Amino acid sequence: MITYRTDLHGLTEDDLAGFFVGWPTPPSPAQHLAVLRGSYRVVIARSQDDVVGFVNMISDGVLTAFIPWLEVRPEFQGQGIGTELMRRIAAEAAHFYSVDLVCDDELRPYYERLGMITLTGMGFRNRAAI
Repeated sequence: MITYRTDLHGLTEDDLAGFFVGWPTPPSPAQHLAVLRGSYRVVIARSQDDVVGFVNMISDGVLTAFIPWLEVRPEFQGQGIGTELMRRIAAEAAHFYSVDLVCDDELRPYYERLGMITLTGMGFRNRAAI
């Protein structure tokens, strides 16, 4: 059974293994934990004691928010966990004017099924920062 929590109490670096598969330079567990702790909102998915997925949101707390990471460990993908994580984080952001998310082109249909629309945007990437 998958359970969902917004509380990070007791979450450790060791709990965050198995994420960022295929990333050329994934964040370290310490960076990963720091990002989650510094986020406006976080939802964690657990299977028993194991963290199997998470989503985080950064926000001004007034009008706008950004969802930088949605990750589900590969062996748990295809079970609706990512969809449930997004449903829960979207509920946390229902009062905002805008919630933005950047994704690769092949992921657009997934996010469109969740009610998101395609926007045009720009950004910087400093891969050396990780």
